[in-house]
Amino acid sequence: MTEPRDDRPFAELPSALVDEVLQRTESVAQGLMGDLERVREGRARWRERLLQDGLLRREHDLPYVPIPTTCGVDGSYAVERLLATDLVAAAAVAVEGLTPPSEKRYWPEPRHEIFIDTEVHDPDTGTVLRAGMSGMELSLAANAPHDLVFLDGSLTTPFIYMNQALNKVHEAAHLRSTRYLLEGLLGWLQSYRTVLLSTRTDQSWIGVPKYTTRRELGHRLGWPESYDDRALLTRILEPGEFTEPRPLQQPSEPWHLNVAPARTQDRDAAVGLAEDIVAALRDIQVLYYRPQPWIPALRLEIARSVAENAARLAQVLHGARHQCGAPGMLEPYPLYLADRMVKHLGRAVPAFRQVTSQKLAEVYSGDIGDVFLALHAYRTESGG
Repeated sequence: MTEPRDDRPFAELPSALVDEVLQRTESVAQGLMGDLERVREGRARWRERLLQDGLLRREHDLPYVPIPTTCGVDGSYAVERLLATDLVAAAAVAVEGLTPPSEKRYWPEPRHEIFIDTEVHDPDTGTVLRAGMSGMELSLAANAPHDLVFLDGSLTTPFIYMNQALNKVHEAAHLRSTRYLLEGLLGWLQSYRTVLLSTRTDQSWIGVPKYTTRRELGHRLGWPESYDDRALLTRILEPGEFTEPRPLQQPSEPWHLNVAPARTQDRDAAVGLAEDIVAALRDIQVLYYRPQPWIPALRLEIARSVAENAARLAQVLHGARHQCGAPGMLEPYPLYLADRMVKHLGRAVPAFRQVTSQKLAEVYSGDIGDVFLALHAYRTESGG
């Protein structure tokens, strides 16, 4: 069956279903209209409260700093479900941002790390593979030479992905992805600690999640529960304004990273690193910044050492603003590029499978039909 064309989104849907959906869009539009009106009416009141509480600041409150060098890091993974096996891949890409005229480019080409292999059918493959993807992102980020390193997503995301995977290690010990995770775990935890602490005064790491349910300001100021902070602050903040850094909203249960499955020779070091990482997560600071009128408020997650240093905070905002200079990109330029590059991994895996089929067919001595049946794909699961 051919894939539906992008310019014919309803081509494969029953006509009665399409008619009913179109009829219901009017009520959906009315609901959205009501939401927009409530935000418009409350904007002045919410903005005044931010000012009264000293939570609204402007770029010119901070010292001037030169334009910093930047890079962005993003990752993706994919599992192609085949008849006889699964073809799995995970990758991370680091892309240099727009370079100041006075600086030389560190990376003429993007940097990357990749894992690709076959696995037996297992429901936990995606969970383990996703943790490996996070580890590769952290490795690229920690080793980047740039002044600012933007990571796609929250600084808490690698912790969540790794903990979920480590809790599955016992059940998924037979997977090659699991062995890859355990072999890289210690180095990835060291990279994670580097990112979270940001102890170097000449370098900062920033988490830039596109979506989050956390409401640090909303809970404090009593904003409507139906809106997250980013949605409201996009309407409240003027270009060049940002919110005073606030502590990251903590989970209902204490942070815990299960490093018991680490290799025997790595376990003691992993326990110490996990303790450092948990302590650093408690110190993460959050701010929202509106760099340009055409961009929604950015949620920036940074270490306390960065938030409490005016020059380093100014560098973060100056770098973000410099990388958000083109309309149409709703995030810093290097993250935009890294996202576009690495998210094509899921689309590329079927091509990898076809190449594998061809190479196998060239050397297989049995019925060539066996090859193509064994490598027949049912679906591709991907994420990032």
